[in-house]
Amino acid sequence: MSQSDSDGEALTAKPIEPSAPEEFGLVQVWWGDGKGKTTAAMGMGMRAAGHGYRVHLLQFMKGGTQSVEDIRGEYNAIAALPGYTYENLGHYGWHHGQLNDDEHAAKAQAGLKRANEIIDGAADADLSTPFDPESDPESGVHMLILDELIYAANRELLSGEAVIELIENKPDSLELVLTGGHESPEYLSEHADLISNVSLVKHPFDEGTTGRKGTEF
Repeated sequence: MSQSDSDGEALTAKPIEPSAPEEFGLVQVWWGDGKGKTTAAMGMGMRAAGHGYRVHLLQFMKGGTQSVEDIRGEYNAIAALPGYTYENLGHYGWHHGQLNDDEHAAKAQAGLKRANEIIDGAADADLSTPFDPESDPESGVHMLILDELIYAANRELLSGEAVIELIENKPDSLELVLTGGHESPEYLSEHADLISNVSLVKHPFDEGTTGRKGTEF
């Protein structure tokens, strides 16, 4: 399907073919008390996948409320995009939810271990080449999104030092995107290339609105 720009020129989407980025390799951090951190990261993932790059989203925690279904809308959308995959190896829910702190920490550590496996796989791969969109993420990805990793570190479910070590171990050409947390991750100020504070101005939750299907999940 084609769309038109303001001058009436037809803009036709091209088939997605496996490709490799020429300028990836930065570390991005998205934190703050406003809505949109995960949304921004997943949007970048969609954009990268649209260029044929291999993208993987690893979530450390998400959902965990009565208003959230087992399958979130973003999972269905990601599954429809070639070269874009996801998994959730932290606790599916928020800290101080139904698990105790030890169980939360164990889930976060499992997510950290998996993140390091994928980073090690990227270090062993040739990131200047395209990847099979159906390949396992540990075989190499161009962009790795670690959603809510900063939240887990802020809650001391894993250490800031472990996050720094993860960054230092990444290959130069891997784009690494970290999200989460309401507290500033000052320990990453010298280790990230982009740090965005998504600040809260107004939120319908303050008026009692719950998460809405299609916007929050």
